[in-house]
Amino acid sequence: MNVTSADGTTIFFEQRGDGPPVILVGGAFNDRTTTVGLAEVLAGDFTTIVYDRRGRGDSGDSAEYAVEREIEDIAALIAQVGGTASVFGHSSGAVLALEAAAAGLPIERVVAYEPPYATDEHPRDVVAEVRARLAAGDRDGAVATFLKVAGTPEEMIEGMKQAPVWGWFTALAHTLPYDLTIVGPDARPRTENLARIKVPALVIGGGASDDTLQAGARAAAAAVPGARHETLEGQDHGVLQYPETLKPLLTDFLK
Repeated sequence: MNVTSADGTTIFFEQRGDGPPVILVGGAFNDRTTTVGLAEVLAGDFTTIVYDRRGRGDSGDSAEYAVEREIEDIAALIAQVGGTASVFGHSSGAVLALEAAAAGLPIERVVAYEPPYATDEHPRDVVAEVRARLAAGDRDGAVATFLKVAGTPEEMIEGMKQAPVWGWFTALAHTLPYDLTIVGPDARPRTENLARIKVPALVIGGGASDDTLQAGARAAAAAVPGARHETLEGQDHGVLQYPETLKPLLTDFLK
């Protein structure tokens, strides 16, 4: 199914289940297929909506990118499913979900899993570098640059290049500047925005994630008035591969 965003961009989505609507927002290297598992796990209690963020899968795109356009995409989906919805976001999609709530969209509840905020070291601003590599047709270099800044060891990146997942990464490389823009040049929580969130918020960190991701989740929760913070033991940033582990927390909070 399709919905048209405010700027005329077509956004493709799928809907499952029955109950209060929940929109699932993926992060970098994600399209709707990576959130389907969670959608199916939650579909017994909720109407779940997975979608291709602009520039991915079957959705369209615009010539100029702005975070506001992605917020408008979520607004169009909310209107499509009845005018209000809860939103779950993972990684940079978690930042996008929080920014959508801060913008005053008719969001009932918002859940953010490991928004990749930095609390100690400032990662270098790589948007221009990634864009330059993409402009030169170097999708491999764009992906490698992004992964290095995300903290992936060089030897692991080299191993990924030999695996089928690398083709998936390079196919979505053109959307990496979008995720980097959402998180921001220094990856710091936009506390003035987060302080405007007036709806119930849950921020989750994985107990098996590195200290930086766990600290980022805590910082986000501290910046949102009244937000609840939880640690999901045994899980890390790859939690979408194990969606059943999220079900108890999400079902309890969203209902």
